[in-house]
Amino acid sequence: MDPLFWPSEANSFRRFTPESLAAIEERIANKKNEQVKVKEKNKDQGAEEDKLTPQLDLKSCKTLPSLYGDIPADLVGEPLEDFDPYYSDHKTFMVINKKRTIFRFTAAPALFIFGPFNPVRKTAIKILIHS
Repeated sequence: MDPLFWPSEANSFRRFTPESLAAIEERIANKKNEQVKVKEKNKDQGAEEDKLTPQLDLKSCKTLPSLYGDIPADLVGEPLEDFDPYYSDHKTFMVINKKRTIFRFTAAPALFIFGPFNPVRKTAIKILIHS
């Protein structure tokens, strides 16, 4: 693939870290603040905002398109930040297995106990995505 034809951010796979989770929570808080301001401003007006939708080629349980390049071997089966802009303000992360299948998981605590960085949860995710 020629990098001139594809966006440079397409080839960047970033691990999902506590800093990533904090950035998502900050975006969620900013979005809520903006929505409150817009509601106050447009109480009388019936203005509709453009809703962002998930990209069809990045749906869960689908194969990662070749547009995104090869995933480094050390990131296979590891939690990654989501590529889809729709999920930029959702507490989710994605995991890609060896067959390049996309799996999405919530970053909320599982069973109200296991956070996204808990070793038990990481092991359960690895078992789940194993082909």
